[in-house]
Amino acid sequence: MSNAYHIVVCAGIVPDPLQTLEPITTATGPALKNEMMLPAVLDPWAGHALYEAANLAAHASGSKVWLVSAAPKAKLQQVMMNVAQKASFELVPVDAPANGFTDAHSIAKILADAIQSITGLDPSRMLLFGGWESAARGAGVTMQLVGERLGIIDQFQGVDQLTIQPDGCFEILERIEGGQHLASACQGPPALLGWATGNLPEPKNSPQVGMANMRTVMPALQKAKPGTLSQNLRYLAVTPPGRQRQTRVVKERLPDEIAAELAAWIKQD
Repeated sequence: MSNAYHIVVCAGIVPDPLQTLEPITTATGPALKNEMMLPAVLDPWAGHALYEAANLAAHASGSKVWLVSAAPKAKLQQVMMNVAQKASFELVPVDAPANGFTDAHSIAKILADAIQSITGLDPSRMLLFGGWESAARGAGVTMQLVGERLGIIDQFQGVDQLTIQPDGCFEILERIEGGQHLASACQGPPALLGWATGNLPEPKNSPQVGMANMRTVMPALQKAKPGTLSQNLRYLAVTPPGRQRQTRVVKERLPDEIAAELAAWIKQD
């Protein structure tokens, strides 16, 4: 069995979480205040998926990585200047007004259509990677919906580790309750993996990798096809979460007593 994989990573673009994010209601629906002016980053969950994909491709001769992203073209260009230095990939952009309030079904259709349009992609060797969750609204179902549209039955969510066995099968560790992992065996591609944090650190910037990627990233951005998102969701209101701080200095109390008091306070809410 060939161990060459066609790895497609679905990645969203989100505002830098270090910025102040204030939700507002606009004529077209909910959005973030001054969203187009906020610095953007690759969704951290999707970032882990990209790094795992690049590592797998580096150890499986003949493998290739595509990065599929639906976001405003200006934001994609801004983020790719940094991401391109982290890992080798071919960008498949979709110029769409996607944000944290986008309907998961709508964005899943755009991503699935973009994947199906990739020239040279072999569905029988495809591994579909993405974030198990998201730093945007975090519907948690986008990757599952993309996989269903592509007919991928073997789906794994909350993945922390993927190990290729000598016979070409996969051993996959998925997060479950109690800080434990569920070990699953998969015969091989096609398969979908929604990554948690994985086991790999963020790669260091490599100018050589960045230069190689930008030769294809910029032309791809110039040819990015527009994507139309349907507004199936309606929000009654959007507000930032409430903040509450109560400080009390306590002395000469046993840890068990403090813990019991905190637990009782939490249960009141």
